[in-house]
Amino acid sequence: MKQAKYIFVTGGVSSSLGKGIIAASLAKLLQARGYRTTIQKFDPYINVDPGTLNPYEHGECYVTNDGAETDLDLGHYERFLNVPTSQANNVTTGRVYLSVIEKERRGEFLGKTVQVVPHITNEIKERMQLLGKSGDYDIVITEIGGTVGDIESLPYIESVRQLLWDLGDDNAIVIHLTLVPYLAAAGELKTKPTQHSVKTLMESGIKADILVCRTEHELSSDIKRKLAVFCNVKPEAVIQSKDASSIYEVPNNMLAEGLDKVALQKLNLPEKGLPDLTKWNDFLHRLKNPTATVNIGLVGKYVELQDSYKSILEAFVHAGAANQVKVNVVSIHSEYLTKENAADKLKNLDGVLVAPGFGSRGIEGKIEAVRYIRENNIPFMGICLGMQMAVIEYARNVLKLENANSTEMNDNTPHPVITFMEEQKTITEKGGTMRLGGWDCQLIEGTKAYDIYGTSLINERHRHRYEFNSYYKEKFQEGGMIFSGVNPDTQLVEIVELKDHPFFVAVQYHPEYKSTVANPHPLFVNFVKATVQKKLNN
Repeated sequence: MKQAKYIFVTGGVSSSLGKGIIAASLAKLLQARGYRTTIQKFDPYINVDPGTLNPYEHGECYVTNDGAETDLDLGHYERFLNVPTSQANNVTTGRVYLSVIEKERRGEFLGKTVQVVPHITNEIKERMQLLGKSGDYDIVITEIGGTVGDIESLPYIESVRQLLWDLGDDNAIVIHLTLVPYLAAAGELKTKPTQHSVKTLMESGIKADILVCRTEHELSSDIKRKLAVFCNVKPEAVIQSKDASSIYEVPNNMLAEGLDKVALQKLNLPEKGLPDLTKWNDFLHRLKNPTATVNIGLVGKYVELQDSYKSILEAFVHAGAANQVKVNVVSIHSEYLTKENAADKLKNLDGVLVAPGFGSRGIEGKIEAVRYIRENNIPFMGICLGMQMAVIEYARNVLKLENANSTEMNDNTPHPVITFMEEQKTITEKGGTMRLGGWDCQLIEGTKAYDIYGTSLINERHRHRYEFNSYYKEKFQEGGMIFSGVNPDTQLVEIVELKDHPFFVAVQYHPEYKSTVANPHPLFVNFVKATVQKKLNN
């Protein structure tokens, strides 16, 4: 079996420079040249996965088909490459240590003292090579979370150093992403932070093969030469990454800078001609040349942090481009939404999405949003908790089930229309125990959901503990709510919709996780289409 080649992406100077976008952009270019490419993320925090992290701490928790709760960067990987990721694509320090400790408990180390080197580093190296040894990929790109010099990143940096030695020349390279800041007072770009960052990396025994420099201003040839000389890289291996108006422009920017070409040369791989970015650039053209703008409200509990709803925002970008319109997302905090101010906040919107979430905070605001949307014929989409809020609103205001609620919010509600899933009742641990990953859903012919998907069986990703209480199913159907999608095995209600409404569809699953540049999610595409229609009719 042919050995995979490895590219390690590290970061320096500052966090949040966009290692994930650079990794995804390079992977896109390599894929477009015909190389089977995947990306994995190694995170230095001790949580076993992001599943128990508050969105304010970490942004959204992204979910894969196989039920892994992962870092949001995996969403970028899938959106760029249109290839599903898995449990193997995201590893945390917590997962590494948990695995090593479990091995120690089983006696696998034969009484030896368990240490960071070699036991932790061996575990990391093994996981770094897992995808490469599968035979499915020619190139594996590994993003190392955190910043070089951080204490928590040291085991990963040491593991990379060892792997570079193990794999040998031409089989592995390191790309170091840094910041070249602009000092307005001096009127110049400063290279010293990058020099120090590269020096820190070299002190750990790793020489950067390629420098990618984030900058607000153009890097002159003199600055590139200075960075090359003092950071010990070739001049062509100093890559400028200037701020872009959209993350989807970055692959073309990296192509212009020759990032993929230099990487292939250093890995001793043929270029295979120019990358085929025809479909990608078609998407970019539609994205940059909208024929109209729609305003869609995003009603959520975590709207202060954009990354909390990253996949939803990107799905709107994809759906907007598919309809050749610009989607302007208006964030609305559900905690401050009331019956008194709902009209002021929602009346001028072309559509509203009620977002997922957990816990009781801001719930009544979401319910109020659904009521106003339903009564005023504003296109509506609900996701996960958003679907549950649509059910509660309908129960209270249409079916007149007084104080109907979810048992998540009120254990003593007289009408628990949303309740704890049966298989969840014996679970005591929070991490990795929800209904996760891809599950089938059977669609009912003649419904809006069936028309949207154009098929009777779909598979969508889930992340929830509560479900529609089937005890109330008949009452809701008699009252006019349509259950257009159910799980064929458990009969769990997956999709609810209303007939006499421009667009009222709410789903228990997370369609945003499966929306990509190449395949915008049909639910988002049709929802945005409905908002365009509403605007035209006004």
